[in-house]
Amino acid sequence: METLADRIDALLPQTQCTKCGYQGCRPYAEAIAEGEADINQCPPGGQAGIDALADLLGRAAATLNPANGVEQAVRVAVIREAECIGCTKCIQGARSTRSSAPTSSWHTVLLDDCTGCDLCIPPCPVDCIDMVPLTELGLPQR
Repeated sequence: METLADRIDALLPQTQCTKCGYQGCRPYAEAIAEGEADINQCPPGGQAGIDALADLLGRAAATLNPANGVEQAVRVAVIREAECIGCTKCIQGARSTRSSAPTSSWHTVLLDDCTGCDLCIPPCPVDCIDMVPLTELGLPQR
């Protein structure tokens, strides 16, 4: 049987970015369902996500809490491969992004798997990762 947390989780963007203050989308959904979190803490979901949560829960829509971040176009990680030292710290930092090292020490983000969580950036010791809007890469918005 589908729970309220299941229905809330289905409306979240599944970036697992932790910008809401929780360790991922599911814990945030559970906190909302239990009345422990507001519905306006998810920057990747943006206003559309907040509105969908408000509709589901019969609440008034709110605006995104600026303490959690700002709404942006969907972005993905792009590694400047010539600068990458192949340490894999980015892989360890990101919750749902995988990268591939086919024959050398550099890595390439698998764009279909990247959620845009930004968690790969802080652990990178050489600062070779850029977050780029999908549209700049000629890819459709998700």
